[in-house]
Amino acid sequence: MPETRVEVPEMVMLEILSKLPVKSLTRFRCVCKPWCSSFQTPHFITKHQQNNLHNNNLNLLLKRCLGNTRDDIYYFSQLSTEKGQNFSVQHNIHLPFFEDCWYAPVVSGPCNGLLCLHDADKVALWNPSTREFKTLPQSTVQRPPSVDSTSFGCVGIGFDSQSGDYKVVRFVTNYFEENEDEGLMGDWNHQVELYSLKSDSWKEISVPGVQPYGSPLFNNYVNGFYYWQAIGDSEYLILSFDMVNEKFSALPLPEFGGSLAEYYLELLEFNGLLGAIVYPREGTDKSFDLWVMNGSWTKQFSIESLPRVERPLGFWKNGELFLESSDHELVLFDPSTRELKSLGIHAYQETMQIIAYVESLVPINGRSEREELIIRRPAGDASD
Repeated sequence: MPETRVEVPEMVMLEILSKLPVKSLTRFRCVCKPWCSSFQTPHFITKHQQNNLHNNNLNLLLKRCLGNTRDDIYYFSQLSTEKGQNFSVQHNIHLPFFEDCWYAPVVSGPCNGLLCLHDADKVALWNPSTREFKTLPQSTVQRPPSVDSTSFGCVGIGFDSQSGDYKVVRFVTNYFEENEDEGLMGDWNHQVELYSLKSDSWKEISVPGVQPYGSPLFNNYVNGFYYWQAIGDSEYLILSFDMVNEKFSALPLPEFGGSLAEYYLELLEFNGLLGAIVYPREGTDKSFDLWVMNGSWTKQFSIESLPRVERPLGFWKNGELFLESSDHELVLFDPSTRELKSLGIHAYQETMQIIAYVESLVPINGRSEREELIIRRPAGDASD
């Protein structure tokens, strides 16, 4: 009896393929040219990302450092998210980008699976799923005359859903030194620059009336907006940037019943909304309040009196909270059982940052990790 060959419609085949991990799709690119082309279309990239979001398929990176000298270089650890593996370290990722950092390198995002890395005037985009890395070009924005030095900070990444463009915004401070001979006092002014991945270039945009500060501990990108804590003429507030219309706006902090002299406040993305987690600066037992902005600020929940923890690092799938312990170990708190589980992963104090991201096929027109001399080393054990 002759074999019956069943042809699977192309749309059905692509629907099935869009549910596979990036590693499998990378291998399947070699199967046939139409598949390779299909994986690069905006429709497939979006469908693949939506499937991962729907199924809550999260990956975990831990940025950390083991000391505070110039010889101690930050690196990433890829943590296992498989059940029963207790978030063990799969491999460590060493980026040359981190080797000459003047300060602790800052990670913004993720935004659709992309991370933005920055230190001083260096900025890069990284897709850890496709293993593509791109160092952004130097800005061509003109500085004011007679500038003595320039610093960069408060970098944010986001997606413009109208143009399909990824953008990076950063704040620039220009310093003018004191000149007694000319009767000039030391002074400074600000500029804001915006990078477009589509044009691969920077441009200058209007400066907001308030000044952002600090480095993000969590992901501050939420649905087309990037957020910073900021200070105005006489009050602390939140500054937002709309990636579509490229405009800044301000909104108030939650009224949590204390002051920023007594409490830390960290912004974060929580279930698709802007959130703020508030906890005391002093004490070895810490309580955490989560506030969510949905038209107005409301307190979502509180976690009372956890012993020997320093600071929160991020929420996991079922409301669990990653924390840094007083011993600078990564621990996981389960609010349903109030169990605080040690994960056996350590770092130098306050160098840990958890990044939870969905796999993404978004191209960034960069180079491969191999070309960038990025090294992935399998971990020897969970505490590597």
